[in-house]
Amino acid sequence: MAERIRIGIVGHGNLGRGVEAAVARNPDMQLAGIYTRRPPGQIAPRDAETPVHEMAALPAHTDRIDVLVLCGGSKEDLPRQGPELTALFNTVDSFDTHARIPEYFAAVDASATAARRTALISAGWDPGMFSINRVLGEALLPDGATYTFWGDGLSQGHSDAIRKVPGVAGAVQYTRPVKEAVDRVRGGSRPRLTAREKHRRECFVVLADGADPEQVRDAIVTMPHYFDEYDTTVNFITAEELARDHHAMMHGGFVIRSGNTSDENTQVIEYGLKLDSNPEFTSSVLVAYARAVYRLSAMGQHGAFTVLDVAPGLLSPKSAAQLRAEQL
Repeated sequence: MAERIRIGIVGHGNLGRGVEAAVARNPDMQLAGIYTRRPPGQIAPRDAETPVHEMAALPAHTDRIDVLVLCGGSKEDLPRQGPELTALFNTVDSFDTHARIPEYFAAVDASATAARRTALISAGWDPGMFSINRVLGEALLPDGATYTFWGDGLSQGHSDAIRKVPGVAGAVQYTRPVKEAVDRVRGGSRPRLTAREKHRRECFVVLADGADPEQVRDAIVTMPHYFDEYDTTVNFITAEELARDHHAMMHGGFVIRSGNTSDENTQVIEYGLKLDSNPEFTSSVLVAYARAVYRLSAMGQHGAFTVLDVAPGLLSPKSAAQLRAEQL
């Protein structure tokens, strides 16, 4: 076997553990180490032989890692970690605050270009796989309209954002598509739908001791980019209820492009995902794009990229000749 791609993981929450599982299923990769803000002794890796280090060790380990997978949150971690760590390593992340992607891309691109590193931002399923399918739908059916529906499922990014609210001790958030809107779109019509008309958001929150529930509720429902444009319900529950009833991380959704190829013919394209584990699937996407980043770096292509810039063949462990024979 050729030399394996050495993967480093920053952060060991749900996403970091998912990356561990994904690397183990890719024979052309090996896990070089886990880097954490917690005391390393508190981390229990899937493989007991996997080294665990403090974040402060990263600058001394640039020769040990081919691609660093950043598994922090989009609200506070990645805006700082992305540009900082891309100055030292090739990186992949899942930054998912859609409205802030252009400014985040610019910051990471500046860092990667100056350091002659390669970075892939906003990989996952949305942004990520759904982004690709939106672009394909618009290109194939230029006379049409695109609709993206998320859920029914638990959103990692939105749940993480709630947990950052003062007074919140624990929380999850579910995104629920509005059935009437989905049915209209699947029928081939092109309704104009607001964010509120397409989805609703439901939050389950454990309050910290002494927290004011109304202050917490208001901070959540007015949060820009996350909840302010949606009908949002906040339910206060106990820590025991959170652990018992909300530990599963199922999610999914679909992208629909409805359009006409002539006055007589309407075409509908739909791409969907049904996920038992949101973080594990997102992690699998990150690891596939880590392979692409490794190859782009080897070709001397530096700076920041998104999933829209990367050819699908670069994601596969198979050669171009194999893919032509097996997949075309």
